[in-house]
Amino acid sequence: MTKPFKIGDRIEVIDDNLEGTISGIQGDKISVKFDDGFEQAFSSNEIILSKRMDFNYSNIGYYKEQTHDKPIKSKPKKGNYIPELDLHIHELIDDARRLSNFEILNIQLSRAKNFIDWAVAKRFNKIILIHGVGQGVLKEELKTLLRRYDNLEYHDANYQKYGLGATEVKIY
Repeated sequence: MTKPFKIGDRIEVIDDNLEGTISGIQGDKISVKFDDGFEQAFSSNEIILSKRMDFNYSNIGYYKEQTHDKPIKSKPKKGNYIPELDLHIHELIDDARRLSNFEILNIQLSRAKNFIDWAVAKRFNKIILIHGVGQGVLKEELKTLLRRYDNLEYHDANYQKYGLGATEVKIY
């Protein structure tokens, strides 16, 4: 069964760091036009729909640091709020049943990188990445990603609030 792609959809190439827009479909071959103007054909099993994070989505919560308030889903107006991103795959995409573990991990890491870049651009001092406990693969990959940045440090987030399932990132 083929994936429900249509012309105009934003896609990501699974085994490469490429993103573009579908410009044509002929059977199982999908033509993708990249942002640099180049076009290339892919099989439908080589691409996934892009759900690039704009950071206005409902899976980013905020909480006020000085209290233990429950996260709210709308952007706060005042106070010392810390944005948090839940990286559980069901919070990021609608249906992950047909994705491999590799595809899921790539989506999670892509969203985490976009979230970090967004937080740096918006000059947040601190963010929370919720990764869960599981087998620790995502947590270790997040550490690898975070080590690439010079202007931040990270450690386990508040244990009472998150257990061992979140990482707090301080941005300088």
